[in-house]
Amino acid sequence: MNDIFDEMATRWESPVVARSGVKRFTGGGISPKTVANADSKGIGPEDRFLIGRRVCYPVSSLIKWLRKNSRSFS
Repeated sequence: MNDIFDEMATRWESPVVARSGVKRFTGGGISPKTVANADSKGIGPEDRFLIGRRVCYPVSSLIKWLRKNSRSFS
């Protein structure tokens, strides 16, 4: 059974998420600034890279980071 993170990855149109697109990727749940701050502390998503001057993440790395930094209210 898929969870919400699997669904996010499935619905995204690319294997890459630019940091500026994190807000849209998460439905407004996380801002690009939050991810930038985590990156600067060395605790952001793994495998970030640049395309031009934009920081980008593989969807799989961003999903892994979101899983690690999320909690449920069940």
